[in-house]
Amino acid sequence: MRFELATTPGDPERPNEDWASVALPAAGQGGALVLLDGVTPPAGDYGCRHSVPWFTAGLGGALIELSASRRDLTLAEVLAEAIRRTADAHRDTCDLSHVRTPQATVVLARWGADEIEHLVLSDSALLLESPDGTVRAVLDDRLDLVPPEVLSSLAATDALRNTEGGFFTAAADPAVAARAVTGVTARAKVRALAALSDGVTRWVDMFGAGDWAECVGVLRKEGAQGLIDRVRALEREEATTPLVRRWKRHDDAAVIFAEV
Repeated sequence: MRFELATTPGDPERPNEDWASVALPAAGQGGALVLLDGVTPPAGDYGCRHSVPWFTAGLGGALIELSASRRDLTLAEVLAEAIRRTADAHRDTCDLSHVRTPQATVVLARWGADEIEHLVLSDSALLLESPDGTVRAVLDDRLDLVPPEVLSSLAATDALRNTEGGFFTAAADPAVAARAVTGVTARAKVRALAALSDGVTRWVDMFGAGDWAECVGVLRKEGAQGLIDRVRALEREEATTPLVRRWKRHDDAAVIFAEV
């Protein structure tokens, strides 16, 4: 097994809201990875005294511990319990019913001798590379289905956040885990995994610099930081285009690449 992780803030003056980790059980069989992309709230009150990095660290820590130690739980059950634990840590001090309470996108993967389980919630991505080089992207595309003009309105976006017909993120309600995209793949059919926050997937889905297979090729040749560096270079080159101006010029970026 070989693992590589890299994460870089979108703005060096602001804390990085992405979180990534890998766990290898002491028994030496299998492993797990977790990648979170914290959702930056708009300026103003969001009902919580804690920062998004506080939330992603707490949720991420619970996810990596549960993924490795509770193999009797499905990944959806792992996510539900991790959300519950994190909510309990600030339930008495914060308004967890606030629509913008700290939240994050989630990528989980766990593997043993025979199978690889996966879970994706919201717009981060998991790539599964087969032995023949074919790459399958596991995506939760519900946010992509929301028209850009709706996302430009905070009120309209809030009305769709964690609601039926909208999009879902991990916040304070464990029930959202049932909304995640989940599945199981035979381990023999996967030679590598890549988890990417949306600050990195823009190499494919915003800039069209390559497809998912080529993205994995960059990771294998140049490493996780090499892929992030490519994204940053494109962001600088395309800074004046309407597409980049519509979103953050630089977003927090996180990558986990695992050859299993």
